[in-house]
Amino acid sequence: MTLSPAWLDELRARTTLSAVIGPSVKLIKAGREFKACCPFHNEKTPSFTINDEKGFYHCFGCGAHGDAIRFLTDQRGLPFMDAVKELAGKAGMEVPAPDPRERERQERSAGLHDVMEAAARWFTEQLDGVDGAAARDYLKQRGITDATKRKFGFGFAPDSRGKLKTALKSFGEDRLVEAGLLIAAEGKQPYDRFRGRLTYPIRDARGRCIAFSARILGPGEPKYLNSPDTPLFDKGRTLFNLDQAGPASRQAKRIVIVEGQMDAIALDQAGIGEVVAPLGTALTDAQLERLWRLDAQPICCFDGDSAGQKAAVRAATRALPHLGPERTLRFVALPAGQDPDDLVRSGGKEAIDALLAAPEPLVERLWRHEVDAAPLDTPEARAGLKQRLMEHAGAIGDPNVRQLYRDEWLRKFDALVRPQRQGQGPQQGQARSLYPRREWKHRSQDIRGMSEYGARGGRFAAPNPPALESTRSVHKTGIEPAIARALLSGFILYPEALHDHVEELAHLNLVDRGSASLRDQLVQIAMSGQHLDRDGIKTILGSQAAGIGVRRGAMRFSFTQAGSNPEVARSDLGSALEAIIALSEIEVALSEATTRLKQEISEVGYAEQQRLMSARKSYNDRLALLASSE
Repeated sequence: MTLSPAWLDELRARTTLSAVIGPSVKLIKAGREFKACCPFHNEKTPSFTINDEKGFYHCFGCGAHGDAIRFLTDQRGLPFMDAVKELAGKAGMEVPAPDPRERERQERSAGLHDVMEAAARWFTEQLDGVDGAAARDYLKQRGITDATKRKFGFGFAPDSRGKLKTALKSFGEDRLVEAGLLIAAEGKQPYDRFRGRLTYPIRDARGRCIAFSARILGPGEPKYLNSPDTPLFDKGRTLFNLDQAGPASRQAKRIVIVEGQMDAIALDQAGIGEVVAPLGTALTDAQLERLWRLDAQPICCFDGDSAGQKAAVRAATRALPHLGPERTLRFVALPAGQDPDDLVRSGGKEAIDALLAAPEPLVERLWRHEVDAAPLDTPEARAGLKQRLMEHAGAIGDPNVRQLYRDEWLRKFDALVRPQRQGQGPQQGQARSLYPRREWKHRSQDIRGMSEYGARGGRFAAPNPPALESTRSVHKTGIEPAIARALLSGFILYPEALHDHVEELAHLNLVDRGSASLRDQLVQIAMSGQHLDRDGIKTILGSQAAGIGVRRGAMRFSFTQAGSNPEVARSDLGSALEAIIALSEIEVALSEATTRLKQEISEVGYAEQQRLMSARKSYNDRLALLASSE
């Protein structure tokens, strides 16, 4: 079914947004709008605004934003079409009928749903009958309770080539073959696909049976047999237990991915219902998209053996092209040789909850994998590590996330392969810049366009260490004096950097007259062609140079300390200057965007504000990584 933009616009126009939100949220009239405490995060002071004229809601606290359809899908968890149908019914609108081919497909699918439900009932009857004794014993050995058996629809397929075909003969052999229940071999009569196996249904997001998974009870291969792809079932787009895990995830505020269906069932029985599993294959792009609709940071909980860890890395690399602001994967490492079912048996729900409470970020999981892949005892091996990390970073589609991954891995690589600078601890050593000057020149071109076009990307997760409060003082009124003094101190201590940065330095907006005067002298010296060294600069500047030192408690950098490694200090100085220039421009654009958004809530304005906020966060974090507070 295709819903045209015009039809959806008409639906929104006929829908009063406050009437949709009002039953679940207490609304307060505020002029031509309504205000409320946000239903998407806990707050005491209302920051959630509903504008019926515009048809949008917006939370100035958590950033939630959308229309009536979005509210029903995000707050109530309805599938998109169910939300559309509910709103259309209240608005007195008919949902457009599908075209003839789509109608035929839906009618055929509806018939196959009847076939699959009939098969599920028949398998359940066999499990409870005489032939199902071995299957019942297996479930008992696995610790599956009767309640779980009913919840997941366990059944049994007798070891016969024709019992199911006979039981469902009223549907016709062609329909049974199309549903994947019979195998049609050339020159032979169709026969039952599932034989001598424990069965359980695979359901779609609406809870309808679309396929089966069947486990062999004795020796033999394959251990698990799934239905083939059918008009109802696409293995690469389906996740086991999605129908039950979706609602559970909204309560738990997380979604967990395990390798096998029985692991998902075991965790559900233990009280962790927000669990899904792929169907015998690695996670696909379509499955990841479904997961991200439920939670922006799904947790991969794969087996502790080598196969499980390889599956975790495959999932991580599969996700890279699709990462975005706050859209990622997280990972937990199970004890060696154990799967989630084993851990539940030995430690109960508490053991799983303890792991899930502290998942490993994707950036850390791939770093750990590549570092452990081979010894790093030669320059060639270390170069190989760096190359693999940069290839992973290059696969990320979002430019801001890509750069942050690159920055993080370069920082870690630098700390791993280079000795600590004398007199500095690990944190200070890690804070030094890893960006060659030529890379910053390319990035500065993007920075200068942010105030006109808006920064790219979305929200960013804070790195370690977090951004310092003093970095937030860069704004449209000019560079804060303490930061200006740090930069000027750096150019006095490492004057060789002046030639590379004289143009940027000349255009800095310095509000302190003394700093501005000193800056002008430095620029004049650099432009004069004189030889630049530390002693010569101090001689020319005289008392002004002596008074520019960084005060106690201010942000300190490698370039504000005379004993730092000169190469590192000059690199850090260029990086800090570029970040400060970027922050200056971003602050101006952000202030203007926020003012426009307060005057008129719009999707375009909201998106611009979020992009600029994420860009500011990114550059604040970069500046903080270069600094340490005395």
